[in-house]
Amino acid sequence: MGDAAGLGSHWIYDLDELKEKFPDGIQGFETPQKGHYHEGKQSGDQTHYGDTALLLIESLAACGEFRENDFGLRFEGHFSSPACKSYKDHATRETLANLAEKPGNYQNGADDNQMATITRLAPVVICYHQNPEGERLDAIRRLTRVTQNHGTAEACCLASAVLLQHLLNGTPFREAFETTRKSAEVSCDGSDYFEFAHMLREMDVITATGRFGQSCPLPQSFPAALHAAWSYHDDFSTAILSTLRAGGDNAGRAAMVGAWLGASLGMEGIPEEWRTKLRNHDRIEAAIKQWFEKLIE
Repeated sequence: MGDAAGLGSHWIYDLDELKEKFPDGIQGFETPQKGHYHEGKQSGDQTHYGDTALLLIESLAACGEFRENDFGLRFEGHFSSPACKSYKDHATRETLANLAEKPGNYQNGADDNQMATITRLAPVVICYHQNPEGERLDAIRRLTRVTQNHGTAEACCLASAVLLQHLLNGTPFREAFETTRKSAEVSCDGSDYFEFAHMLREMDVITATGRFGQSCPLPQSFPAALHAAWSYHDDFSTAILSTLRAGGDNAGRAAMVGAWLGASLGMEGIPEEWRTKLRNHDRIEAAIKQWFEKLIE
């Protein structure tokens, strides 16, 4: 939902331009305007982040576990199709190029430190929620390497997975934030991003995001998303809208914030009217039903 809410306002960095395009303010789920990166999509559609997250959920539903070959085939088939409407970011383009050189190698992702994997990893954490931590984090590493072979991407994905696990265990967000920062499974660099977010906790989200940087690379986007979630840890929609209104790669940040606060607050914390706006709602629900039926078997 965080991703879809940012569809129409995605990748607009100039805050004055945001005001001009959205004079009533960003309310979420705007339709992309002519010339936009996601032109042709409608309100309630996903960006490429959400499109790939759905492929991952369907892979988990089919397999009952994370299998890089199954997810990789789905990823490659979707983004290689002439009918694909999803934007192809750097991680996607380079991964497809790598696959053209080495077909079937789904652990040969791009040299990319942006938000590709971190925006979609929550389903893998849930799938391995009851497994030993080593198995869960191994699955996250394998997921990351499908499209990203970069130390920063892996470090941030592991940190986000540790945070999500604490939240799924019922730990309140700010306590989970601090516990994750000190976790032995989180690298020094990963811990620093939590520290940076905490240092600017007195700033509003727009100002802090401007200080971190509005762009896609994780050294900017990860602490900015953590800051927004910290600031509105008990209010899902306000947290999402606050990071959307900060501009830049807002859909990617909102996908992270949505996963963390969804895990923390549960479905009852998400506005019903937001849930019904997802155009892929039925497809998502069908995949989750299939997946959980497999888990119960």
